[in-house]
Amino acid sequence: MNTVVFAETNDEGKFRKNAAESVSYAKRIAEMAGGRVTAVSFGASDPGDLSRYGADQITNLSGEAGTRFSPELWAQVLSEVAQGEIYILPHSNDGAAMAPFLALKCDAALVTQAIDYPTAVSPLRVKRQAFSGKGMMEVAVQRERVVLTLVQNSVGQTEWDCQSGVTEKSVHWGSPKVVVKSRALAKGKVDLKEADVVVSAGRGLKGPENWGMIETLAELLNAAVACSKPVSDLGWRPHSEHVGQTGKTIAPNLYIAIGISGAIQHLAGVSGSKNILVINSDPDAPFFQAADYGVVGDLFKVVPQLIAKLKAYRTQNA
Repeated sequence: MNTVVFAETNDEGKFRKNAAESVSYAKRIAEMAGGRVTAVSFGASDPGDLSRYGADQITNLSGEAGTRFSPELWAQVLSEVAQGEIYILPHSNDGAAMAPFLALKCDAALVTQAIDYPTAVSPLRVKRQAFSGKGMMEVAVQRERVVLTLVQNSVGQTEWDCQSGVTEKSVHWGSPKVVVKSRALAKGKVDLKEADVVVSAGRGLKGPENWGMIETLAELLNAAVACSKPVSDLGWRPHSEHVGQTGKTIAPNLYIAIGISGAIQHLAGVSGSKNILVINSDPDAPFFQAADYGVVGDLFKVVPQLIAKLKAYRTQNA
């Protein structure tokens, strides 16, 4: 049973964190079912970077198809340069856009938002998010081929002792029907979708002028900054930082929620987090029911103390 992975890169051609996670996820499937793992990248600057995550073969595509993202065209290219029974894509903007086209072209079943390793591979059984992240379900695929999108940070990365062959291939295709343009909204900052730690805040901060301590805390933790929907609606923070049902869905190792009540719409976007720390002055805030750790207190006192402790720790361990 051969597995094909779409290895996503950023605008500089470097592999995103989800590429390593997707490849190591595919390797686990190959260990369960036998077969090989082929990673396909579009315009990667150093395709060999993926070798330690379990790819048996890495195919790096260049040419017109790799310069501008078009979900239908890239799905067509992927389906024709690598054949497998299982296709793994990250559940990122690009991966989620490509997956339906790829399933159609491969006559395959489509499973989105997988959050764990399969419990079986013949037929494929895997747990996925449902109802906008508010629930989970296990699905069994009754087709010979399957396209699966993997929620980022859901299983992490695993390094394997694997020797990879790297093939550079130039691809020439016609003009795509749709081209997706992108622009970086937060250059130089930790990517919210890929961050291991996310520091998020809500209306409890009382205004945008108080956001400095949130950014300081995030910097000390090498974390991404996020916010609740009301905060972005008020214009305190950009919409690119909004997490929740109508914003970005994330699954960091640690999610720190500061001054956020924890409405179900917000929880839908962060429920995949490995650990949730809530800081809120209201002991009855709904978020505490979903938290792994909770601090009941005035955030304007708790957060500065936390920052001071982290700075002291850094100084002592420098």
